[in-house]
Order: sequence, then C-alpha cells, then structure tokens
Amino acid sequence: MVSGLRKCAYFAATVSATAILGSWGAAAQEQRWVQIEAHRDLGDALDAARAYDARIGNISGFQLPSEWYAISVGPFESDIDAFAVRRQLRADRVIPIDAFVSNGANYLEQVFPQDPDAQRMPPAPSISDTTEPDMPEQDSTEMAEVISEPDPLPVPEPEPEPEPEETLREAQASERLLDRDDRVALQTALQWFGHYTLGIDGAIGPGTRRAMTAWQTAEGLDPTGVLTTRQRAQLIQDWQGELAALGMETFRDEDAGISIDLPMAMLRFDRHETPFVHFAERDDSGVRALLISQSGNNATLFGLYEIMQTLDIVPLQGERERRQNSFLLTGQSDTLRSHTMAQLRNGQIKGYTLIWTPERDAQMARVLPMMESSFDTFGGTLPDSAGPASLVPRGDLLSGLSVRRPEFSRSGFYIDANGTVLTSAAAVAGCGRVTLDEAYDARVVARDDTLGLAILQPETPLVPLAFAQFQQDSLQRGSDITISGFSFGDMLTRPVLSFGRIEDLSDLNGANDRIRLTASVQDGDQGGPVFGANGAVVGLLFGQPQDDTRQLPPEVSFAVPSDAIRAFLQSNGITAAPPRDTAPVSAEHLTRVSGDLTVLVSCWN
Repeated sequence: MVSGLRKCAYFAATVSATAILGSWGAAAQEQRWVQIEAHRDLGDALDAARAYDARIGNISGFQLPSEWYAISVGPFESDIDAFAVRRQLRADRVIPIDAFVSNGANYLEQVFPQDPDAQRMPPAPSISDTTEPDMPEQDSTEMAEVISEPDPLPVPEPEPEPEPEETLREAQASERLLDRDDRVALQTALQWFGHYTLGIDGAIGPGTRRAMTAWQTAEGLDPTGVLTTRQRAQLIQDWQGELAALGMETFRDEDAGISIDLPMAMLRFDRHETPFVHFAERDDSGVRALLISQSGNNATLFGLYEIMQTLDIVPLQGERERRQNSFLLTGQSDTLRSHTMAQLRNGQIKGYTLIWTPERDAQMARVLPMMESSFDTFGGTLPDSAGPASLVPRGDLLSGLSVRRPEFSRSGFYIDANGTVLTSAAAVAGCGRVTLDEAYDARVVARDDTLGLAILQPETPLVPLAFAQFQQDSLQRGSDITISGFSFGDMLTRPVLSFGRIEDLSDLNGANDRIRLTASVQDGDQGGPVFGANGAVVGLLFGQPQDDTRQLPPEVSFAVPSDAIRAFLQSNGITAAPPRDTAPVSAEHLTRVSGDLTVLVSCWN
C-alpha cells in the first residue's frame, strides 16, 4: 500500500479535480493525465477506479469514443509533471509499465468519481409501454415512418490486448536487429536519465549493459541488463516526452553572436541589455536564463566575475573558479540555483547563465550538459547601445538585474603579500559574513575593540598589487595627510582620496592611542589608511567616537596611530613593513598606490 506521505507527494503538481469539473469541456485538452488502463465493462472500470483511488488517490474515469472506459491519474498542469508522476508510480510498481501520458482529448463523460447526490436518469420508455394520447388517425405509411427504427450504430472493434512480455532470449534476439541509430538513441535516453555516463558510440558494451540494468531497477523491472522491445519503446518514449516537455531548441542570436540550445518550453526571450540577453520564465516555470556578450579583455572578464557575484541570481554558496581566460560561478540556496560560464576569446567575452528553482534540479542537471555542448559563438558582441556595460558604478540594478546589497560597507587595506587586511573593528561588528571588494569571503582572525582594529584573512589566497608600509618615525603636529577610502561605499570601484592634516598626537581627553585629524571624511572611509607625505601609513581612520551627549564639528576625526598598529600586528604574529623611502611622493604615485592597497570591506547579514 502506498503511504499517505508518498500518496500526497505524487500529486503535488496536480490541479484540483473539483476546480475543473465545472469546465471540463474547455479545460480537458489543456491538462495532462496518466492513463493507467481501460475496460470495456463499466462495472469493471468502476471497480478498478475505486481500487486505484484507495491506493494512490486522484483517480478519474472517463468514457472513450470506443465505448471503453479509461482509468487515469490527474490532471496535471504540464507534460513534465505527468511524466514525473508516471515514472515514480511505475518505479513503485503500482501502475502497469504500459501506462501512458494523455492529453485527455478523447475523454468524454466522466464516470468516476461518481457524485453520490446525483440521480440516475430513468430509462427511456419503449413505444409499447407508452400510453398514446388521443390523436388524429394516421395512415399506415405515416405510422411506419413514426415507429421505424434508426440505423444501428457501428459496433466498435475491441482494443487489442497488449503483447506478452518477451523472454530474455527473445529480447536478446530483438536487440540484435537494432541498427546503429537505434543503439545511439538508447544510449542517449539512458544518459538523459542519468544511468549512462560514457561516450555515445552506438555499441552495446558493459557500460550500456550496466545502464540498462540501472534503468530497469529504477523502473521496478527485472534487472536482466537486456531491454525488451516494450521496454526499449518505453525508454525512448519517456526520453522524447521529457525532451518535448522541456522544449529544447537552438536559439541563435545574431546581435550577441551566440548559438545555444535552450529549454524554450520554460523560457521566453525578453530583451537585450548589454552585456546580457535576458530570458524570462514561461508559465511560472521558475527557470530563467542570460546570454553574456560584450567586448573586453582580461580586466573586463575579471570585473564581470566580481560583479556577477553581487547579483541576487547568484546565491552565495557554490563553486567559484576563475581562470586566465574564463570563469565558472555556481550558486545554491534554499530557494534558488544558478550556473554561469563565461570565456574570453579574441577580445570577446561570451557565456551564459541558467537560473532555476530547486524543484527543477533533476531537469536542469540534464539541460546544462546540452547547453554546454551546444554553446557556439560567431560574429560580434552586443553593442554598447543595447544597455550599460558591466563595469559601471554599482547601484540597485545592473543591466536590469537586482544587485545583492550589503548591510554596510567600510574600508580596509592590505598589510602583507598574502592578502591580509587591516580594518576597523566597527567594520566587522555584528556581521554574519564579511567580503573584500564584494567578491572574496574573509574571516576575522584578530580583533581589538579598545583600539578599534581588526585583521581579516581572505578565504581565497590573494596576491595584492601593493600592501602598506608603516611609518616608523614620530609623527608631527601639522603634517599633511591623505586618507584613502570608499567614501560612497560600493558606488565607485576605486577609493576616494581626502586631504587634511594632523592636529594633535592624542585625542580630546589626552589619550595617545588616537591622533586627532582635520579632514572631511565619510562613514565609508572608516578603516582606510592615512598616508603621510612619503606614502607610508601613519594611521588607520577611526572616525568620530560614538557620543550621544555631544556632537563634534564634522571636520574633526581621529585615527589609530602607526605605533599602536605595529604593536597590535606584532602581537598577532604579523610584522609591519617599514617604508622603503622617506622622500615625499607625488600625488600621482599616491593615487596609484592607494588604489592598489585600499579594499572595500562589506558586512552582510
């Protein structure tokens, strides 16, 4: 007996029967059914319907044009749902193997379930039982016309009984008659259902035998490793049915210069918006797609790699792989999955993204290899006029896609060649996740809330273009300073330089673990480096202390001095690099160095 839980799971995708009874004639051909069997006798059909309904539920019975009666499960909203339920029911051995998916076009009167309140129509009275009213006399010819019998309806031919299943010897004999195309189709169908993992070569060897055995086992059949004629037909029908349900079609976009097979039964073309070709979901399928097409170089490719990870369509968890001329991004969450591939060839970046909801996992596992094997490029790329390029200031939308936003962002800077980052303790306070440049996860390895400092270690090894050199000499009041930070959070891809001077070597209370600055800064600058004239770091921007009882002038700010930073780093096993030169550096040099070592630190919850 099928359990109640399994019984409910079979029909999660069905439409309520009561919702369609009132409009059966219009809705029947829009639904799909799994027809289990048919009976010539109505009584036999009703007995079978009651038995199946008690076992698996959601059973309906219909009269057929042949005057037989069909017993069916459903209705379902799509071929995909109907084929999935049929496969599960057959695997559980609760319906015959020759059950098939029907669109219900030949279903006439519904005979099951029967309405207990419905009254049967009384039989039509015969002429001999009818009391004739008084009426004018008619001659015999007229009477003959009145009582003449109608022409009898043709007696339908009975539907043939199914052929008995082949023996193993008969199955082997019929298999030897298959040509190469037949064998290729079998291997392809077995591969589609995940049983065959080797190359398609049209040869039935040990790998194909194992795949046949696995398919028979999954279908609840005797695992002989040799498919009978009926089983081969069923396998091919299932494969072609699912393929048709997905609607795999070659989509060729002349503007993007991409040709690829896509599940167009689940997708519809939406628009071009550089660097993407957007495909929206069709009929609430939960499946979307993008084609990627833009001109560029390695920097453009790597920028796209970073920005794609900020999009809502790329969940945080998943494989990330960036190579010299390509990248792969996968994402998975409780509600969403995505797979992105992009490659750089001859100054063109092209690729694709597939997005789906978790209930489509099994189908998309079959779709993705088809997309990958069919992906081809030609011609040019999407013109810039089709929308903004990918390397643009980041807002709430990027080329029509929602961007995932951090709770807040601050600044930090690299302190060694391994990508270790120093930032303010406030920048990571209460954060469930911390990222560097919104692309690399980092963990807090040391923190001092009194000093207001924190050390971050990237989860992925990084090789920064530059890292900080710390001032060794005493600081001087009145010295000019330059502050590097992401004043506007992630709105800009490079840090902003702010200029000021050192007003005092202590805070307003005389404590020497702070230096007081005069500079116009923003919250996003906090945690960024404070440079002296020679390009060495003289401090880390702390900002203004939190004090609800007074408000300091906006140009007053504070920093943690370099000597306190060096001691903190040393206590955590990190040696602060000294400056290579004491001579002043040019503004251009400082702009370049600050951009190379300053990093955006983002807090996510």
